[in-house]
Amino acid sequence: MAEVKQVQAIAKGVRIPPRKVGLVASLVRGRSVSDALTILQHTPKRAALPVSKAIASARANAINNHRVDENSLVVSSLQVTSGPRLKRFRPVARGMAQPYQKQTSHIYVQVTGTEKPRKTSAKQTATKEDK
Repeated sequence: MAEVKQVQAIAKGVRIPPRKVGLVASLVRGRSVSDALTILQHTPKRAALPVSKAIASARANAINNHRVDENSLVVSSLQVTSGPRLKRFRPVARGMAQPYQKQTSHIYVQVTGTEKPRKTSAKQTATKEDK
């Protein structure tokens, strides 16, 4: 019986504000991994690249580390939270400086898929039948 596995990947400190990354993340939430990567490849937003990298990393984790079937993978959870802010100053009139902050994002991706059935060799099958 195939077991359902959940595998995750995290991209931290992405130098794009979370609001802009969230717009791109909402496009692919709940879709299959192959559809999500195709959509992100054709999305003309700067945030599409880090989101697609995080999804591709989660897919690679699922296939290589957890033996999950590649065709059954679905983006079950895609969260974007704010990361640390870089505090900067901008010169303004009369020799003053005004502060501003450059925002960063954390992208959490969780994919779900069914585990591949383990292949049994002829030797293992023979020993099972003998018992």
